[in-house]
This record gives sequence, C-alpha cells and structure tokens, in this order.
Amino acid sequence: MKTMTCRQLGGPCDLALHGDSADDVIKAQDQHLKDATAAGDTRHQAAHDAMTGRWKNPIKGMGWYNDTRKAFAALPEG
Repeated sequence: MKTMTCRQLGGPCDLALHGDSADDVIKAQDQHLKDATAAGDTRHQAAHDAMTGRWKNPIKGMGWYNDTRKAFAALPEG
C-alpha cells in the first residue's frame, strides 16, 4: 500500500490517501474532493472543478493521469 496526499494530487490539503494502485488513490481523492465541497469547504472547490473538468480535454486528462501513475509508482511501499 502506498500513500499520496491531497496536495500531491492537486488539492489544497495534506490529507493522506492510501491505495494499492494509483487508481485507488485517485478514486479516494475524487471522493475526498466531493465530500469536502459538499460540506462547504471552499478551499477544495478549485481542485474539485479541475477533477470534474479533467476529462473534457482527454489529452490533458490523460497527461495528468499518466503523471499521477508515475508519481505513485515512484513512491515507497508503506
């Protein structure tokens, strides 16, 4: 299992997100952003908007996804 923070994924905070794969961590980040903005946390709004708009530009979205996968792969286990 590896850990990335909300900030490492483009968010504003240091909440630790854990997963066995980059996809697990990305899904956890997506849920965190949804929960934070639904609770009225305006600090997370820009990251939430970026997340939801990411796939409107598939080339840019795939670039972010591939960069995130590489960053996850480079992390130590634990």
